[in-house]
Amino acid sequence: MTSTANYAHVPDAPRSDDLQLLAAFAQDLERGQFAHEAIIEFLGEVAHEALMRDQLIPALRLIGSLPRPTVLGTMLGLFMLGGEASESDIAVAFPSLGLAGLVELGLLEAVPEANGMWHARVDMRPHASDADAEIWVASDLGAHQRPGVLRHDHVLGIGQASLTLAQTTIRPRVDTALDLGTGCGIQSFHLLSHVRRVVATDISARALGFTRFNLLLNHRALEIDPANLEDRVQLRLGSLLEPVAGETFDLVVSNPPFVITPRRVGENADDRFTYRDGGMPGDTLVATLVRDLPGILAPGGTAQMLANWEITEPADADAGLEWSAGPRSWLPEGTEAWFIQRESVSPTQYAETWLRDASQSRDQKAFAEQYGAYLEDFASRDVAAIGFGMVWLRRPADASKQPVGRLFEEITYPIEQPIGPYLGRAIETADALDLETLGDVHLLVAEDVTEERHQRPGAEHPGVILLRQGAGLRRTELMDTALAGFVSACDGDLSVSALVGALDSLLGEGDPEFSARLNQGIIRLIKRGFLLEMRNNR
Repeated sequence: MTSTANYAHVPDAPRSDDLQLLAAFAQDLERGQFAHEAIIEFLGEVAHEALMRDQLIPALRLIGSLPRPTVLGTMLGLFMLGGEASESDIAVAFPSLGLAGLVELGLLEAVPEANGMWHARVDMRPHASDADAEIWVASDLGAHQRPGVLRHDHVLGIGQASLTLAQTTIRPRVDTALDLGTGCGIQSFHLLSHVRRVVATDISARALGFTRFNLLLNHRALEIDPANLEDRVQLRLGSLLEPVAGETFDLVVSNPPFVITPRRVGENADDRFTYRDGGMPGDTLVATLVRDLPGILAPGGTAQMLANWEITEPADADAGLEWSAGPRSWLPEGTEAWFIQRESVSPTQYAETWLRDASQSRDQKAFAEQYGAYLEDFASRDVAAIGFGMVWLRRPADASKQPVGRLFEEITYPIEQPIGPYLGRAIETADALDLETLGDVHLLVAEDVTEERHQRPGAEHPGVILLRQGAGLRRTELMDTALAGFVSACDGDLSVSALVGALDSLLGEGDPEFSARLNQGIIRLIKRGFLLEMRNNR
């Protein structure tokens, strides 16, 4: 097992072997108000929103129009806009660290053939973690900040996928967690707010170099002792679960290199974009993780990840696409799971997205060849679409009890963010639900729930009754008359058994299955958060 200190000085990654230089850099960033709210105020809403879409021109025009350089403008220009700055402007913006310190840390380099001008070697930007203070996150410059195709060992920064995983993660206070495929360390920063010890792994030594730099730069906000980093975080190099063989964790989070990429004869690791491509055909990497992650979970432990999966053409031409067929087949026996598909795209859309991601469209001949390779690869496996979504897995503490079971949902509309707290409450509700005593429970309708009734003009009864959720996953439930009547009566006065009995007498008409069907609907509404148990029964 390698020491975390081994990643203090990795080629082409910022250095983290001099704590005094890091402290001086943090002091300058703080003094220069290099923070989220200050940047919005400096740029204005329009230029800032454009910057969040990777459109730099409005911000560059604003900075260029200033009568004289400002400290925050210099910092933004260098680290977020791909711009240049003079030695004198850098000296004003970074009085503690200075130009020599910035170069020593690997953050700046001279612009070729431009005497006295410097530009950044890294992207640096503020990020709100679960800690009390903002942190600064260094990563590689993106395609919008530099010319040419991305390097194959590119270290991704704060992207939409990493933010989605952070917002999705349920955050119990636990002893150990694994950040698999840490990249620049974003998930680890969040984990440190509720986990005693984090192990962060990556196949890229450069990524671990960036992670170590970010951890030590933000040690105060993350409550890390910089002289004893390994007390809280261990960095390990290796693929998938190899670096943690034989260990177990209470929580695993992963934004793995799940992008489906056509394989080529004779390719090697240097040919891949390691931040997104795990080197396996199709969705094999995701399937491998789903099968293997439960094996490194402690009893009761959970794993959360983002993933792509292939959706194949059905054998019956008249049947619809079944997106969950692959994920269902991957799950090992005894594992609870919750898959939520957030979108699906065609093979052509998928190819275009990832070719643009690495700026491969700048070379038209290479773009055409790779585009064709994507389509041939998908056609070889009869892939009709590619799904993207969120995955939750749990190794039950008691194998005989699986209250969550296996859920597969497609939710493509906007949901509440962060969604992690809602998912956590839903799982806690399922765990606490005692079917043997359900009849004694008094229920209330959740505050965010509304009802819609639709009926044709002149009709005596509604033809459609919908129950809508305004928070969480914002689901919609189609109700029958009995379940709608039950929900309408959930004001906490009567128990579940009393209400079911009354509805059975009124609507059951001697149907022996009436109460059982109604109870199944009630259980579903409780688990989905439409109905809440009244804690102090009247």
